[in-house]
Amino acid sequence: MVTGDDARRRSAEGRGRVDRERIEPDLGPALPDRLAAARERKGVDLQRAERDTKIRARYLAALERGDYRELPGAVYTKGFLRNYAVYLGLDPDDVLRQWRRERGDQAQTETVIVAPRPILETPRPLAFSPSIVVAALMTFGVILFGAYLALQVLRFAKPPTLAVTSPISAVVDVAETSTTFRLAGTATPGATVTVSSGASQTPEYRVTALSDGTWSVTVDVRRGTNQFTIDALDPETGKHAEAAQQVIIKVPYLVVQAPTLTVTSPQEGATYENGAIPVEGQTTNARDIIVTAVYLGPPDGPAAPTPLPTATPPPASPDPAATAAPEGLTIPVADDGTFTTPLELTEGRWSITVTATSSEGKTTSLTRAVTVAYRGVNLVVTVQGGSAWMRAWVDGVPDPRLTQAGKTLRAGDTIVFTGTTSVEVRTGSSGFTLFTLNGVSLGALGRPGIPETWLFQPPAAPQLTQRR
Repeated sequence: MVTGDDARRRSAEGRGRVDRERIEPDLGPALPDRLAAARERKGVDLQRAERDTKIRARYLAALERGDYRELPGAVYTKGFLRNYAVYLGLDPDDVLRQWRRERGDQAQTETVIVAPRPILETPRPLAFSPSIVVAALMTFGVILFGAYLALQVLRFAKPPTLAVTSPISAVVDVAETSTTFRLAGTATPGATVTVSSGASQTPEYRVTALSDGTWSVTVDVRRGTNQFTIDALDPETGKHAEAAQQVIIKVPYLVVQAPTLTVTSPQEGATYENGAIPVEGQTTNARDIIVTAVYLGPPDGPAAPTPLPTATPPPASPDPAATAAPEGLTIPVADDGTFTTPLELTEGRWSITVTATSSEGKTTSLTRAVTVAYRGVNLVVTVQGGSAWMRAWVDGVPDPRLTQAGKTLRAGDTIVFTGTTSVEVRTGSSGFTLFTLNGVSLGALGRPGIPETWLFQPPAAPQLTQRR
């Protein structure tokens, strides 16, 4: 039970606390200094504080100076102090009490504080200046140009694609009555697809791949083996497909059919002055080609037929009465039916017969009459048995192929010299060096390992000289 004395004592103690509160001085820093120090500790300036608290910087500066006359009123001042104290990490109630003490206001009545509204910036209308439009258009153009360049680089770096869908396999057999075949496949759209046959590198057929990449072309085929090479070319980049496609189409022969034969060289009545006579042509249904030559006499003399083997040319003055083995020179036939071989003959008139023989023994022959009339010096030098160092002078001038210091030829190498009056050859091994002068085989003129220099100046016989 509380007695009257106790109540009076407690009332006196309460009044004493209030009196001490009113009369005891605040020994701490003044409120403006306290606010400024707290902001500096926070490490911000008034502009940053304005953005964060939405209180104008001039009002915050007035609070830090203690110039409360610059503020809108007491109500706003309390709101500014409370918000600023919270922002600076101070006790807002303690800040308000100090503000009251310093301005001499001891009223305890709490006033409802209305916080000020944040400063709202008036939204700016969206505007496009001419410079912004031009910059946007230029940026868009640069992006488009970069994309175009990237596409072009990819196109130029990548070769066109190529695939063959017909026939499915690389080698196909067709009916013996077939004369054409349809090749088909896919490639890069717009690419030029070329088809060449046999050993020819010249395209015989051309077609452009459609927009979906497909292409087709009909080619001619003949009896036997037909080999086609298919390639793709990008006309804009000039690039070919990574690998050309090979297709072989086989048309069987009729058992009773004899070989076909075409001789493109030599031509009838042709005259050859130097070098070997090229025998070339094409055949079908032939297992091999046999070439025989018959000597008919001197270039301007009467005919005196004498068959001679092409593998061994006749001597410089052939004996009209002499005969040779009738088998002649056998030439292999390529897969595409072509054949070719050089034929060395001496000076004179010759009858050359080319015979195609099938596997069933059927034959087809063609004959050509030619004349060999050598002019100047035609010297064929072949190295056999070992290597030989060599120099040469054609009409007195060093041959550039062998250089001034000479060149070493290996066994099996052959070199041809053609001069107007003379050819002179220096060899490091006379026994390994074989000579054929104007179609006449002279063989080796010395012994192996012996260096010698020989002068060839027809009609004189070869002469040993001292040139080095």
